[in-house]
Order: sequence, then structure tokens, then C-alpha cells
Amino acid sequence: MSKFKPGYKFAVSAAAVAAVFAVAASGPASAQERNSIRWATSSVDSYGYKVAAAMVKIAEEALGGKYTITVNPYPSTTGAMKAAMDGTAEIGYTADVGMTQVYAGEGGFKDYKPAKGRLVHSWYSYPMESFMATSAKEAGKYKCWSDFSGKPVFYTTAGFMNWLNFQRIYKALGYQFKHVQIDAKTQSDALQAGTLAGSVAYTTAGRSLAPYWKETDVRMDVKVINPCPAEVAKLKAAGLAVVEVDPKVAFSKDVGVTQIQAVPILFAYNMRADMPEDVVYRLLGAFYKNRESLAKSDPGFTPMAKDFIGMQVQGINANPDIPVHSGMAKFLKEHKAWNDKWKIAK
Repeated sequence: MSKFKPGYKFAVSAAAVAAVFAVAASGPASAQERNSIRWATSSVDSYGYKVAAAMVKIAEEALGGKYTITVNPYPSTTGAMKAAMDGTAEIGYTADVGMTQVYAGEGGFKDYKPAKGRLVHSWYSYPMESFMATSAKEAGKYKCWSDFSGKPVFYTTAGFMNWLNFQRIYKALGYQFKHVQIDAKTQSDALQAGTLAGSVAYTTAGRSLAPYWKETDVRMDVKVINPCPAEVAKLKAAGLAVVEVDPKVAFSKDVGVTQIQAVPILFAYNMRADMPEDVVYRLLGAFYKNRESLAKSDPGFTPMAKDFIGMQVQGINANPDIPVHSGMAKFLKEHKAWNDKWKIAK
């Protein structure tokens, strides 16, 4: 028979529970003091999500364990940008063309008023190159980009920066943009069934295909349709660059061209001006320090590794009237790359 009375048993148990909570409450101060940074990206099958998810460890270490960083996917890049500007995220996935539209109040940002503040130049990470592809069995129907004008095409997910890129491409060329929205994972089925005339593909740094395009490359034969010479001339006259991508690097099979002709955009993970200066400065310093290892882990970072500072300058110069985050300004001044014509965000 137990020597302890039931009431005493309860008292001991209560004390034990209280002790457990006391220990939990007295854990490392850093666990209680850690602030949250929500990193908004495009959907989970996009390159932007994949890269952000891989960089969290570098970012958290750079901030001395004072921040917990979570990667939150949104249906589109435009959605990720708005999340950061409305205050439901702190870092927003974007690109030079998206930043242009935010400040011009165009496209998905027409009549848009951010709840917290607009994104400012904070960190430019890699270029992407947009181009057109179709199924190999239908490729004979298409010779130029004009052949896709007014036809059903998946221009990547609506609101993605490559989707915006082809909008400005078609505007320059005077073509009809007829977008068909599908789940990116069903792209190969739609191309093989003939419900899509074509689909916009994109590489990162002329190397990496988006995950859903890698799946398409495995599941079916595709052909790339390049712009015709007159179209290239018209794009360049409109101020858009046309670059070449090696198809053997990007695809696992022959895609019918010796060189892919694509229109590039520069991607970024930008923030609002109210993000503490030290946070942006530390993040840039960490990514700069780890640029070589980042390029080894993903070839999309190769251009950034070769010229990290130059890429930041290029990103600002794409929209020189947009303010620069004070943390980025501090970083660029230390590396003798600051232009006094730029303005620092307040």
C-alpha cells in the first residue's frame, strides 16, 4: 500500500508540470527574442521557391540567430510582391520588369495601393531568359514568334515575371497575347493534347530550367521556336536585349536549334524601406561571402558569383528612379560601387 496520500500525489504532479513549464520558459533568450522574417516566393514548383528555401540557413546564420526565416509560396510572383508590400511578408520575390510595373502602376499593380509600402532595391540574385517552345510533333506550324500571336499559349503562370516579360515582348512586337492558365505540372499533357499552341520556357543564368520544365523535358519531345531576324531587330529597337542560351546545357534532348534566342530579365528578393538597415546589409554580406558555394550548389547563381557587385548595379540601373534600401546603399558604398545619382529609400 502506498505511503503517499492521493492529495500529495497530485501536488507532486502539479509541481512537476510547473517545473517543466518553468524550464521551457527559461530556455535560451534567443528563442524568445527571435523575430520572424517571412520570405514570399512564387509557387513551390518554381525556381524562385527552390532557391529561397535553400538560402534560409545562410540568411539565418548571417543574422546571428536573431531571426527565424520562413519561405512562404504564393500562386504568382505578383502575389509574392504584394504580400511583402501589404505586410504579410518581409521579403518579396520580384524582377526588374515587376519593379517597373509597381512604380508605374501598370498591369497587376494598376490602382494598387500597398498597405505598408512599396518594395525598394535590396538584392539582385540571378538573370532569367524567356523563350518560346512547342511540342515536337506540332513544331512545323511555327517559324517565328508571330505564329503564336492570338494562339492559346501558356506564358508561365499568370503574374510570374516571365509572364510579364512576354507581355512587354508582345507589346513591342504588336502581337496578341492570348494566355491560357493551367497548372504548370500539367504542361506536358496540354502540349501533347494540342490544347496549347506553345508554352514559354525559361532558364536561370542560361543553365537551369524550372522544375516543371525539367519534367516536361523528360516526358516529351519539345522544339524551341526562335524569333525571326526582323523580330529580333524590333525587340532591340524597343530597348529589349536578346541573348543566346546553349540548348545542350538547358535541355536533355535536341530542341531543334543550335542556339536559343531569349529575352532576359533580372530577378531579385527585394524588401520595403522599413526593414532594418543592418538586416539587409548583413544578408548582402553573407550572400557575397558565400557566392562561390552558392554557384556550386546551383548553376543559376554563376553570374552572381562572377560579378556580385555588378549585378546589384545592373538591377538598380534597370529602374534608376526607384529608391535603394539603406542597407544595400551601405554595402555598395563599402565596395566603391555607389552612384550618387541614386536615391536612398527613407
